[in-house]
This record gives sequence, C-alpha cells and structure tokens, in this order.
Amino acid sequence: MSLPIKPANSCAFDQISLGEVMLRLDPGEGRIRTARNFQIWEGGGEYNTSRGLRKCFGYKTAVVTAFVDNEVGHLVEDFIMQGGVSTDFIQWREDDGIGRTVRNGLNFTERGFGIRGAVGNPDRGNTAASQLKPGDIDWDRIFGTLGVRWFHTGGIYAALSASTAELTVEAVKAAKKHGTIVSYDLNYRPSLWKTIGGLKKAQEVNREIAKYVDVMIGNEEDFTASLGFAVKGAETLGHIETDAFKAMIETAVSEFPNFKVAATTLRHVITATKNDWSAILWHDGKFHESKPYPGLEILDRVGGGDSFASGVQFGFMEFNDPKKAVEYGAAHGALASTTPGDTSMATRKEVEKTIGGGGARVVR
Repeated sequence: MSLPIKPANSCAFDQISLGEVMLRLDPGEGRIRTARNFQIWEGGGEYNTSRGLRKCFGYKTAVVTAFVDNEVGHLVEDFIMQGGVSTDFIQWREDDGIGRTVRNGLNFTERGFGIRGAVGNPDRGNTAASQLKPGDIDWDRIFGTLGVRWFHTGGIYAALSASTAELTVEAVKAAKKHGTIVSYDLNYRPSLWKTIGGLKKAQEVNREIAKYVDVMIGNEEDFTASLGFAVKGAETLGHIETDAFKAMIETAVSEFPNFKVAATTLRHVITATKNDWSAILWHDGKFHESKPYPGLEILDRVGGGDSFASGVQFGFMEFNDPKKAVEYGAAHGALASTTPGDTSMATRKEVEKTIGGGGARVVR
C-alpha cells in the first residue's frame, strides 16, 4: 500500500518544513575554545531536509521560520536563498538593537576527529523562531490554497519553547486537514527539555504531535525518550540495534496506528570519523533495510540524519516505494557526511551511483 501523496501538479510546493535555521560557526579541524577563524553555514534539523530536497533532488521547497530584521538575520536568509529554498514564509521581527527581547540563533559546532567526538554548542535562547506561536502562520493558505505534498518538522523545534510546541501541533493538524503527508523527526535532545519539564514534558508534547504523523523518524533512543516506549535491547549497538528498532516500531504502531512509515539510520560509531552506516524503514507491516555502508569515513556527521530524512521523502514522492525510499535516504545521508556543513552537497546522480554500488574512483 503506497502513501496517499498529492500529485505534484496540484501543489505549489513539494515540501515545506517548520523549524529554526541558525548560523553555524565551524572551526574546521580545530576546537571552538581555541578558534581564531570560523567558516559559516546555515543549518537547522527541519530546514536541512528542505534544502536537500531542493539542491540534490530538484524539488520545490520552502521553510517556515523567523529571524530578526538585522544583518545576521539577512545573512542566514542569503544562505537559504543560495540553497534555492523559498523564503516566502519567513517572519521578520524588529531588531531591538542588542538582542534583549529577540535575536537570531547561533550554533558553534566541532566536527570531531578519531576518538574526539563532535561537539555542538548552540546559542539560541530567546530567538525569533522560538517565539513563533499559534496564529502567526496562515496554514490554511499554505496547505489549502497553495497546496503542499509533504510537511516536515521535528522534536528540536517543538522543544524550543511552549509556544513552538503549540505551533507544531497547530501545523500538523492543519496539514492533516488538507491531506498533506506529515513527517516528524523525533530528534530527542535532553539539553533542550531539561529546563522546561524534562523527559515528562518531552513525552507529553511528542505524544500529542504523534497523533497526526504519517512518517515517524527516530532511533530507538528517540522512541524511548520522546514517546515513552521501552523495549528490551534498545540500549545495545550494532546489529542488535536493528532488532531493537523492529521491536520498538511494533509497539509504536500498535498505539499509533496512524503511523504509515517509521524509519531510522543505524550507526555503529567506531570513531568520530568512521561509522558503520545503514538504515531501516517500516511500511505496511514490512521492514526494508538499506545496503550497508561499513566503515563509512565521516568528514562532518552533523546533518547526516536530516539528509537521510530528505532522501526518504524523495523516495516516496518520486516513486512511492518504501525500498527505494530507504535506499535513497541511506545513500544521501552517507554522502552528506563526507562534506562539511549541516546541509547536503550531493547530487541526485551521485546518490544513485552510490545506491548502485559505484566506487570512489576519480570522475573525469
């Protein structure tokens, strides 16, 4: 049974995401604490999927977010424009001069190397995107008048504030009302929830959102923490992780029969720069596993999961085929991990070459 996806010619956008887009400051091979120079990128867990779908797969996408109307806000906007993602639904907030009442988010991120893991140090308190609230966005116009085939958001954005949790619920309800496929990446981050109710609040918010989700993305830790499911073996790594995920999904879909798809990457972290990488996807009672990428060499792991999510979305929107979806997701996520920055620099041709077993010989 395929997903009930609207035809492309009936919609202004293939996909729209809701989330915060931050300015990422990357010290390259060095450390944040000793950096003298940073390379800058834009990034955000939800937005990264829209950029991947646009730049790699050529789909029409947009992001719903907010920035302060100052030079930093317009710098992030310029990155989004370079990525080809529509800025039509960006909300702008007046600059108070020093960021006392509202500001733009920053994310200092180290890539890690060998035994030294990647490190994220976000500076995102009181941001414009975190202050968005129900009523700020005309969802009926977006999903109804304009038309959207697929809507994506996630647990990072829902955790930013009480109002973003409420806005996320409002958005997924509106998407469902207008027949748009809803995907959600649980992306559990303890640091985001610890001062606003912790694990209990995370589960309360995510379980409400889950009622309206068609495609749920997350590993067994995400399902355990965000939705409250406990399955024996979920704490293990390697090949047993696959069994833990399968058991988790069987439990989850019995409680949330609206889940049409559940998917995750499977990563065995050997070092920060070498992972065994694969993916698994559940649809219509069957599990589909991607080809494995053992010993995948990682340049920058941040955003690999988001590129997996955008590959899965492409696989369904282009082919409506769960096996192709998990293969496109796994290959796209793997390729995104070989380049710096949060977002994918891969092409569709490269993704398909990777799926087909193409090697890393020089292309001339």
